[in-house]
Amino acid sequence: MPHTHYTTLISAANLSERLTAAPGSVFVMDCRFDLADPAAGEKAYAAGHLPGAQYFNLDRDLSGPKTGNNGRHPLPDRAALVALLAGRGLKHGQQVVCYDAQGGMYAARAWWLLRWLGHDAVALLDGGLQAWETADLPLTQDVAPLQAGDFKAAAPLSVTFDVHAVERNLSTRERVVVDARAADRYRGENETLDAVGGHIPGALNRFYKDNLNADGRFKPAHSLREEFGALLGNTAPERVVLQCGSGVTACVNALALEVAGLHGAALYVGSWSEWSSNPSRPVATGPNP
Repeated sequence: MPHTHYTTLISAANLSERLTAAPGSVFVMDCRFDLADPAAGEKAYAAGHLPGAQYFNLDRDLSGPKTGNNGRHPLPDRAALVALLAGRGLKHGQQVVCYDAQGGMYAARAWWLLRWLGHDAVALLDGGLQAWETADLPLTQDVAPLQAGDFKAAAPLSVTFDVHAVERNLSTRERVVVDARAADRYRGENETLDAVGGHIPGALNRFYKDNLNADGRFKPAHSLREEFGALLGNTAPERVVLQCGSGVTACVNALALEVAGLHGAALYVGSWSEWSSNPSRPVATGPNP
């Protein structure tokens, strides 16, 4: 039977139907994580997860080695990530669904990474684990045996922007930088994760949680389009650079832009944790201009 191709969001009902009708047709990634307790996500997975889901750890699987000046969650090696996914069973063209229980922040990182590998059949479970449980859908402690897949990378669908390009943009102003952190951290207040508070000069602020309704599901496309339009004005999405603390929550803004039909924004992966690691780089404070 034919199946819908999901590239942004999938509802709990649609995912459940797909898993029931065609077991094994979906590659489910459990991305739960806690920055304060990096082992918490894996413990939660062991206690109960979506049927067929495999666990992927932000630090170990969805990030690369830190050098001290490349941010808290640098990109993993592309070939290594491909090998990891294929080794866990991902097949060419297979539908991938990512979920977490933290408002999509870690699942969106996995969504962005799959697109970076050229895989467009990847969606986030809208509302996360909470939506699944609210619908009274089952969890399991069973872990399916691994069978190697044939996944291979293709041309990236996600665009990256490095620190040197961000530095050049301070003078050229060719791009608009959008910071996904909470407003207080953007202003330079209450910084607990990085050594310096504030933001990249000229950056606008769009807190990643502003893309969600109270139930944790994404706002409808028209609402997201209007809100990003109010922030960006006439700036085309391909002239937008997204950042946050370490290239994780900015992926929620990337997904929201895709849901809104605004394609082509780039991700500055190193984000504030990389930018602020060099004291020679300028820092701004205060509210959204």
